[in-house]
Amino acid sequence: MKLKLTALVGIAVLSTSVFAQQKIVLGHGAAPGNPRHEASVFFANKVKEKSAGKIEVQVAPSAQLGDDAAMVTALRSGSLDMSANSQGAVSNVVPEYAAFGMPFLFGSLNAAWKVLDGPLGKELAQKSEEKGLVVLGYWDNGIRHMSNSKKSILKPEDLKGMKMRTPPDAVTVDIMKSVGADAQQIAFSELYVALQQGVVDGQENPLMNIHASKLYEVNKFISLTGHKYEMTPLLISKRTWDKLGAGDRKILQDAATEATAFQRKLSAEADSKLVAQLKAAGVKVDTVDQAPFAKATESVVTKWYSSPIGDYVKKVVSTARSTK
Repeated sequence: MKLKLTALVGIAVLSTSVFAQQKIVLGHGAAPGNPRHEASVFFANKVKEKSAGKIEVQVAPSAQLGDDAAMVTALRSGSLDMSANSQGAVSNVVPEYAAFGMPFLFGSLNAAWKVLDGPLGKELAQKSEEKGLVVLGYWDNGIRHMSNSKKSILKPEDLKGMKMRTPPDAVTVDIMKSVGADAQQIAFSELYVALQQGVVDGQENPLMNIHASKLYEVNKFISLTGHKYEMTPLLISKRTWDKLGAGDRKILQDAATEATAFQRKLSAEADSKLVAQLKAAGVKVDTVDQAPFAKATESVVTKWYSSPIGDYVKKVVSTARSTK
């Protein structure tokens, strides 16, 4: 009888610990080694530490749960808990995200972070929550550059007729059209093969994405155009968020704050070291005069001023231009 009672107590304790544990799935589209993945793992470890193992974050990289657009849909429905997503995909649901992608808007990552961490970032978070997405932090997806398999891109005219892949981001499509390129939207998870098979000639991404996903193997020309900034919003489904108690919410937010600082640090370090690594891998890396590219893309900003989110775009552009 004593043995039976002990066994029952053991089962009860085990059941309590299993049901007390909160499991959260965090999906993203980047490859291991990318700052987005490294920061996701960092976040998961911090959550485990701060919750004494009560909350377990399972990280699913490399678009295992679908591309960024699919994960945004899953977040809103509650079928996915979290995602370190992309500016372009989220802007299809919360259009104001597009404002941060205006061409040649930020001269540095620090300038972008100052705007994101200020009132305009808070306003963006409010608009996100209205669409079922709770922002835990604005991670970084870097200043973007162009690569291709054909030739050095040194001036806007070099892009005329070139088939350039873009993410599902209307601003990037507008930028490519403004310089005469043929913009084609392809999921990032399919990009390497598309470049390898010649479906597209080139693409644009921060160096950390080009390196981590080995795009340089099939694109031997990189031009440091710095034409656009993009963020990586760290999002949790509002449906998941609303189920959590105040204590668990604080654990996630505190861990996200630390992970945001960590991810931004990795991102800031990437460009300086990756240029040398890419050159060593046989890639031709060209520095370009940005002025002609900036002039060629002025029409993009004018177009977005007249869009339904024009007032917000104007505030972001004005704030960015006055931020050093």
